[in-house]
Amino acid sequence: MPHRLMLIDTASLYFRAFYGVPDTIRRADGTPVNAVRGLLDMIARLTTDYDATHLVACWDDDWRPQWRVDLIPSYKAHRVAEVVAGAPDVEVVPDALEAQIPMIRRVLELAGIAVVGAAEHEADDVVGTYASHAELPVDVVTGDRDLFQVVDDARQVRVIYTARGMKNLEVLTDVVVVGKYRVLPEQYADYATLRGDTSDGLPGVAGIGEKTAAALLGEYGTLDALLSAAAEAGSGVSASVRSKLAAAGDYLKVAPAVVKIVRDLQLPTLEEAGAQLRPVVGDSRAELERLGNEWNLGGSVKRLLEAFDRRQ
Repeated sequence: MPHRLMLIDTASLYFRAFYGVPDTIRRADGTPVNAVRGLLDMIARLTTDYDATHLVACWDDDWRPQWRVDLIPSYKAHRVAEVVAGAPDVEVVPDALEAQIPMIRRVLELAGIAVVGAAEHEADDVVGTYASHAELPVDVVTGDRDLFQVVDDARQVRVIYTARGMKNLEVLTDVVVVGKYRVLPEQYADYATLRGDTSDGLPGVAGIGEKTAAALLGEYGTLDALLSAAAEAGSGVSASVRSKLAAAGDYLKVAPAVVKIVRDLQLPTLEEAGAQLRPVVGDSRAELERLGNEWNLGGSVKRLLEAFDRRQ
Protein backbone atom coordinates (compact mmCIF):
# COMPACT_ATOMS: atom_id res chain seq x y z
CA MET A 1 0.00 0.00 0.00
CA PRO A 2 1.47 3.42 -0.94
CA HIS A 3 2.08 5.57 2.12
CA ARG A 4 -0.57 8.19 2.86
CA LEU A 5 -0.82 10.49 5.89
CA MET A 6 -4.14 11.35 7.51
CA LEU A 7 -4.32 14.38 9.81
CA ILE A 8 -7.49 14.61 11.86
CA ASP A 9 -8.76 17.79 13.48
CA THR A 10 -9.56 15.82 16.61
CA ALA A 11 -11.86 18.25 18.41
CA SER A 12 -13.85 18.83 15.23
CA LEU A 13 -14.46 15.08 14.99
CA TYR A 14 -15.29 14.40 18.62
CA PHE A 15 -17.73 17.33 18.71
CA ARG A 16 -19.38 15.89 15.59
CA ALA A 17 -19.46 12.44 17.18
CA PHE A 18 -20.99 13.85 20.36
CA TYR A 19 -23.83 15.53 18.50
CA GLY A 20 -24.26 12.70 15.98
CA VAL A 21 -24.50 9.73 18.37
CA PRO A 22 -27.21 9.63 21.08
CA ASP A 23 -25.86 10.53 24.53
CA THR A 24 -28.12 7.88 26.02
CA ILE A 25 -25.23 5.50 25.32
CA ARG A 26 -23.48 5.37 28.68
CA ARG A 27 -21.08 3.29 30.72
CA ALA A 28 -22.14 1.63 33.99
CA ASP A 29 -21.55 4.74 36.13
CA GLY A 30 -23.81 6.81 33.89
CA THR A 31 -21.07 8.71 32.02
CA PRO A 32 -21.96 9.17 28.32
CA VAL A 33 -19.63 7.46 25.86
CA ASN A 34 -21.25 8.56 22.60
CA ALA A 35 -18.34 10.80 21.57
CA VAL A 36 -15.80 8.05 22.30
CA ARG A 37 -17.78 5.51 20.28
CA GLY A 38 -18.39 7.89 17.43
CA LEU A 39 -14.78 9.03 17.17
CA LEU A 40 -13.45 5.46 17.11
CA ASP A 41 -15.92 4.54 14.37
CA MET A 42 -14.94 7.62 12.36
CA ILE A 43 -11.25 6.77 12.60
CA ALA A 44 -11.86 3.14 11.63
CA ARG A 45 -13.89 4.15 8.60
CA LEU A 46 -11.73 7.05 7.45
CA THR A 47 -8.42 5.23 7.67
CA THR A 48 -9.91 2.30 5.77
CA ASP A 49 -11.79 4.22 3.09
CA TYR A 50 -8.89 6.58 2.35
CA ASP A 51 -6.08 4.02 2.69
CA ALA A 52 -4.21 5.87 5.42
CA THR A 53 -0.91 4.31 6.44
CA HIS A 54 0.01 7.09 8.87
CA LEU A 55 -2.29 8.98 11.24
CA VAL A 56 -1.89 11.98 13.53
CA ALA A 57 -4.66 13.12 15.85
CA CYS A 58 -3.95 16.86 15.92
CA TRP A 59 -4.84 18.37 19.28
CA ASP A 60 -5.83 21.81 20.54
CA ASP A 61 -3.24 22.43 23.24
CA ASP A 62 -4.61 25.97 23.19
CA TRP A 63 -7.94 26.39 21.40
CA ARG A 64 -7.78 30.22 21.67
CA PRO A 65 -4.12 31.31 21.70
CA GLN A 66 -3.49 34.57 23.51
CA TRP A 67 -1.37 35.94 20.66
CA ARG A 68 -4.39 35.67 18.36
CA VAL A 69 -6.66 37.25 20.98
CA ASP A 70 -4.17 40.10 21.45
CA LEU A 71 -4.53 40.88 17.76
CA ILE A 72 -8.33 40.46 17.58
CA PRO A 73 -9.98 40.44 21.04
CA SER A 74 -13.25 39.10 19.61
CA TYR A 75 -11.51 35.95 18.35
CA LYS A 76 -13.68 33.04 19.56
CA ALA A 77 -14.80 35.24 22.46
CA HIS A 78 -18.38 33.93 22.30
CA ARG A 79 -17.07 30.43 23.07
CA VAL A 80 -15.27 31.32 26.30
CA ALA A 81 -16.74 29.77 29.44
CA GLU A 82 -14.07 31.10 31.79
CA VAL A 83 -11.08 33.40 31.33
CA VAL A 84 -7.92 31.96 32.90
CA ALA A 85 -4.96 34.23 33.55
CA GLY A 86 -1.69 32.84 32.23
CA ALA A 87 -3.26 29.70 30.79
CA PRO A 88 -5.68 28.74 27.99
CA ASP A 89 -9.22 29.98 28.58
CA VAL A 90 -11.88 27.39 29.29
CA GLU A 91 -14.03 26.68 26.23
CA VAL A 92 -17.78 26.19 26.36
CA VAL A 93 -18.05 22.40 26.11
CA PRO A 94 -21.12 20.39 27.19
CA ASP A 95 -20.48 18.62 30.48
CA ALA A 96 -21.38 15.31 28.88
CA LEU A 97 -18.64 15.78 26.30
CA GLU A 98 -16.08 17.21 28.75
CA ALA A 99 -16.33 14.02 30.77
CA GLN A 100 -15.38 11.96 27.73
CA ILE A 101 -12.20 13.79 26.69
CA PRO A 102 -9.94 11.87 29.12
CA MET A 103 -11.47 8.64 27.82
CA ILE A 104 -10.76 9.74 24.25
CA ARG A 105 -7.12 10.42 25.10
CA ARG A 106 -6.83 7.02 26.77
CA VAL A 107 -8.26 4.99 23.89
CA LEU A 108 -6.15 6.90 21.35
CA GLU A 109 -3.06 6.11 23.42
CA LEU A 110 -3.91 2.42 23.71
CA ALA A 111 -4.62 2.22 19.98
CA GLY A 112 -1.14 3.58 19.27
CA ILE A 113 -2.52 6.70 17.55
CA ALA A 114 -0.12 9.66 17.57
CA VAL A 115 -1.62 12.64 19.38
CA VAL A 116 0.26 15.88 18.69
CA GLY A 117 -0.42 19.38 19.95
CA ALA A 118 1.71 22.50 20.33
CA ALA A 119 1.81 25.01 23.16
CA GLU A 120 0.03 28.31 22.39
CA HIS A 121 -1.32 26.90 19.13
CA GLU A 122 -4.44 25.27 17.81
CA ALA A 123 -4.84 21.91 16.13
CA ASP A 124 -5.17 23.80 12.83
CA ASP A 125 -1.58 24.97 13.19
CA VAL A 126 -0.39 21.41 13.82
CA VAL A 127 -2.29 20.30 10.73
CA GLY A 128 -0.83 23.17 8.70
CA THR A 129 2.73 22.34 9.70
CA TYR A 130 2.52 18.63 8.95
CA ALA A 131 0.56 19.20 5.72
CA SER A 132 3.10 21.74 4.50
CA HIS A 133 6.16 19.59 5.12
CA ALA A 134 5.06 15.97 4.76
CA GLU A 135 6.87 14.00 2.11
CA LEU A 136 3.85 11.84 1.35
CA PRO A 137 0.28 12.51 0.22
CA VAL A 138 -1.94 14.02 2.91
CA ASP A 139 -5.64 13.88 3.75
CA VAL A 140 -6.84 16.45 6.31
CA VAL A 141 -10.11 15.52 8.03
CA THR A 142 -12.05 18.46 9.44
CA GLY A 143 -15.32 20.31 9.56
CA ASP A 144 -13.48 23.65 9.70
CA ARG A 145 -13.34 25.72 6.52
CA ASP A 146 -10.18 27.50 7.71
CA LEU A 147 -8.20 24.43 6.74
CA PHE A 148 -9.16 24.80 3.08
CA GLN A 149 -6.07 27.01 2.83
CA VAL A 150 -3.81 23.93 3.06
CA VAL A 151 -5.30 22.22 -0.02
CA ASP A 152 -2.54 21.81 -2.59
CA ASP A 153 -2.82 19.54 -5.60
CA ALA A 154 0.89 19.91 -6.40
CA ARG A 155 1.81 18.51 -2.98
CA GLN A 156 -1.10 16.01 -2.97
CA VAL A 157 -2.81 17.62 0.03
CA ARG A 158 -6.60 17.23 0.16
CA VAL A 159 -9.25 18.09 2.74
CA ILE A 160 -11.93 15.56 3.64
CA TYR A 161 -14.72 17.87 4.78
CA THR A 162 -17.14 16.49 7.36
CA ALA A 163 -19.59 19.40 7.73
CA ARG A 164 -22.43 17.51 6.03
CA GLY A 165 -21.87 14.36 8.06
CA MET A 166 -19.99 11.12 7.60
CA LYS A 167 -22.46 9.94 4.97
CA ASN A 168 -21.79 13.02 2.83
CA LEU A 169 -18.05 13.53 3.01
CA GLU A 170 -16.62 15.96 0.48
CA VAL A 171 -13.06 15.69 -0.81
CA LEU A 172 -11.64 19.13 -1.55
CA THR A 173 -8.94 19.63 -4.16
CA ASP A 174 -7.86 22.83 -5.88
CA VAL A 175 -10.67 22.51 -8.41
CA VAL A 176 -13.32 21.94 -5.76
CA VAL A 177 -12.23 24.97 -3.70
CA VAL A 178 -12.29 27.17 -6.79
CA GLY A 179 -15.68 25.79 -7.75
CA LYS A 180 -17.16 26.53 -4.32
CA TYR A 181 -15.58 29.89 -3.56
CA ARG A 182 -14.03 31.22 -6.78
CA VAL A 183 -10.65 31.55 -5.09
CA LEU A 184 -7.57 29.34 -5.07
CA PRO A 185 -6.70 27.54 -1.82
CA GLU A 186 -3.71 29.83 -1.37
CA GLN A 187 -6.11 32.79 -1.52
CA TYR A 188 -8.53 31.31 0.98
CA ALA A 189 -7.05 32.97 4.08
CA ASP A 190 -7.28 36.41 2.42
CA TYR A 191 -10.81 35.58 1.32
CA ALA A 192 -11.79 34.59 4.87
CA THR A 193 -10.17 37.77 6.22
CA LEU A 194 -12.26 39.95 3.91
CA ARG A 195 -15.47 37.96 4.34
CA GLY A 196 -15.14 37.43 8.07
CA ASP A 197 -16.35 34.46 10.05
CA THR A 198 -18.91 34.87 12.84
CA SER A 199 -18.15 31.36 14.16
CA ASP A 200 -14.62 32.53 15.00
CA GLY A 201 -15.54 36.08 16.00
CA LEU A 202 -13.88 37.61 12.94
CA PRO A 203 -15.84 40.67 11.80
CA GLY A 204 -14.51 40.87 8.26
CA VAL A 205 -14.80 44.03 6.22
CA ALA A 206 -18.27 45.53 6.55
CA GLY A 207 -20.03 45.51 3.19
CA ILE A 208 -17.73 42.95 1.57
CA GLY A 209 -19.30 39.52 1.37
CA GLU A 210 -18.24 36.30 -0.27
CA LYS A 211 -18.92 37.32 -3.87
CA THR A 212 -17.16 40.68 -3.60
CA ALA A 213 -14.20 39.16 -1.72
CA ALA A 214 -13.79 36.51 -4.42
CA ALA A 215 -14.08 39.06 -7.21
CA LEU A 216 -11.49 41.36 -5.64
CA LEU A 217 -9.02 38.52 -5.12
CA GLY A 218 -9.69 37.33 -8.65
CA GLU A 219 -8.64 40.74 -9.91
CA TYR A 220 -5.79 41.60 -7.53
CA GLY A 221 -4.54 38.17 -6.45
CA THR A 222 -3.79 38.88 -2.79
CA LEU A 223 -5.05 41.06 0.02
CA ASP A 224 -1.74 42.94 0.10
CA ALA A 225 -2.01 43.70 -3.61
CA LEU A 226 -5.60 44.84 -3.17
CA LEU A 227 -4.67 47.19 -0.31
CA SER A 228 -1.75 48.57 -2.29
CA ALA A 229 -4.01 49.26 -5.25
CA ALA A 230 -6.63 50.85 -3.03
CA ALA A 231 -3.98 53.25 -1.72
CA GLU A 232 -3.13 54.46 -5.22
CA ALA A 233 -5.25 57.02 -6.99
CA GLY A 234 -6.57 55.84 -10.34
CA SER A 235 -5.81 52.16 -9.68
CA GLY A 236 -9.28 50.98 -10.60
CA VAL A 237 -10.47 50.10 -7.11
CA SER A 238 -13.94 51.62 -6.76
CA ALA A 239 -14.57 54.44 -4.32
CA SER A 240 -17.02 52.23 -2.44
CA VAL A 241 -14.47 49.44 -1.93
CA ARG A 242 -11.77 51.97 -0.98
CA SER A 243 -14.06 53.39 1.67
CA LYS A 244 -14.88 49.95 3.10
CA LEU A 245 -11.24 48.89 3.21
CA ALA A 246 -10.22 52.17 4.85
CA ALA A 247 -12.90 51.82 7.52
CA ALA A 248 -11.57 48.34 8.32
CA GLY A 249 -7.93 49.44 8.24
CA ASP A 250 -7.07 48.50 11.82
CA TYR A 251 -8.68 45.08 11.45
CA LEU A 252 -6.91 44.40 8.15
CA LYS A 253 -3.51 45.12 9.70
CA VAL A 254 -3.83 42.23 12.15
CA ALA A 255 -6.42 39.81 10.77
CA PRO A 256 -4.18 37.98 8.28
CA ALA A 257 -1.89 36.81 11.09
CA VAL A 258 -4.90 35.47 12.97
CA VAL A 259 -6.55 33.78 10.00
CA LYS A 260 -3.49 32.25 8.36
CA ILE A 261 -2.59 28.85 9.71
CA VAL A 262 0.90 28.50 11.15
CA ARG A 263 3.03 26.18 9.03
CA ASP A 264 6.41 26.21 10.75
CA LEU A 265 5.92 24.75 14.23
CA GLN A 266 8.67 22.60 15.72
CA LEU A 267 6.86 19.26 15.88
CA PRO A 268 7.95 15.64 16.23
CA THR A 269 8.65 13.94 12.93
CA LEU A 270 6.09 11.38 11.86
CA GLU A 271 8.50 8.67 12.95
CA GLU A 272 9.12 10.33 16.33
CA ALA A 273 5.39 10.76 16.88
CA GLY A 274 4.69 7.12 16.01
CA ALA A 275 2.32 8.05 13.20
CA GLN A 276 2.59 4.83 11.19
CA LEU A 277 -0.49 2.69 11.71
CA ARG A 278 0.11 -0.81 13.02
CA PRO A 279 -2.00 -3.59 14.51
CA VAL A 280 -2.66 -3.12 18.21
CA VAL A 281 -1.08 -6.04 20.05
CA GLY A 282 -0.14 -7.34 23.48
CA ASP A 283 -1.09 -5.53 26.65
CA SER A 284 -2.41 -2.49 24.79
CA ARG A 285 -4.87 -4.59 22.82
CA ALA A 286 -5.99 -6.46 25.92
CA GLU A 287 -6.50 -3.22 27.86
CA LEU A 288 -8.35 -1.59 24.97
CA GLU A 289 -10.66 -4.58 24.69
CA ARG A 290 -11.19 -4.55 28.46
CA LEU A 291 -12.08 -0.87 28.47
CA GLY A 292 -14.34 -1.42 25.48
CA ASN A 293 -16.39 -3.77 27.63
CA GLU A 294 -16.14 -1.75 30.83
CA TRP A 295 -17.02 1.51 29.13
CA ASN A 296 -19.77 0.07 26.94
CA LEU A 297 -18.08 1.01 23.68
CA GLY A 298 -19.95 -1.68 21.82
CA GLY A 299 -18.47 -2.72 18.49
CA SER A 300 -16.43 0.48 18.10
CA VAL A 301 -13.24 -0.97 19.60
CA LYS A 302 -13.61 -4.12 17.52
CA ARG A 303 -14.02 -2.12 14.31
CA LEU A 304 -10.98 0.03 15.12
CA LEU A 305 -8.84 -3.00 15.88
CA GLU A 306 -9.94 -4.69 12.65
CA ALA A 307 -9.13 -1.57 10.65
CA PHE A 308 -5.63 -1.43 12.14
CA ASP A 309 -5.12 -5.21 11.77
CA ARG A 310 -5.20 -4.65 8.00
CA ARG A 311 -1.98 -2.62 8.34
CA GLN A 312 0.10 -5.80 8.84
